Amino acid sequence: MDNREQVLDAILTQGMLPLFFYEDAEVSLQIIRTLYKAGVRVLEYTNRGKEALANFRYIKQAVKKDMPGLYLGIGTIKTGIEAESFVDAGADFLVSPIVDNEVALVAANYKLLWIPGCMTPTEIHIAQQYKAMLIKLFPANILGPAFVSSIRDLFPGQLFIPTGGVEIEAGNISGWFRSGVCAVGMGSKLISKQVLDERLYEQLHADTVKALQLVQLSK
Repeated sequence: MDNREQVLDAILTQGMLPLFFYEDAEVSLQIIRTLYKAGVRVLEYTNRGKEALANFRYIKQAVKKDMPGLYLGIGTIKTGIEAESFVDAGADFLVSPIVDNEVALVAANYKLLWIPGCMTPTEIHIAQQYKAMLIKLFPANILGPAFVSSIRDLFPGQLFIPTGGVEIEAGNISGWFRSGVCAVGMGSKLISKQVLDERLYEQLHADTVKALQLVQLSK
């Protein structure tokens, strides 16, 4: 099993992909430690600020040392240059909000899982030309589960993960899985600005455990 299959299997098993960015490297690390303690074994740090690369390098060192079995990917990758930089920093997989051929080529070159973001059947088709094993449906709150139900027969066997606005509620999560997704991305509804700014690690731990349980019940 190569790295792509290992990371994909981890996402499918977990059924949820937490994702966030925060300017402070130490807070970012504590968030990841909290997620790890709650049972998370694959997550996405996002390239949403000038501190992202330095933070990622810092976090990756701690992950290697203290968090065995954790796959750490990088999101919001829109160019080949960004992809190369974060691969060099040790990213286990790449996530994009778009379909970009340069990012696809970097991922293929390093045999890394690449999860491109799509919003239309045409974009999904293009992502498939680049051999995307898992496709992010983004923004999920605009598309909704009905979109997945409507298009999944057009793309038999394709794995989808909605990201953007997925709620920690049984009805919301189960609705997504009923529509045919294999996992859900959990961003600000799980790791909110308040959690980050106020260092609400106990709340995050409890919410993460709850979200993981809801996902397992919904799969």
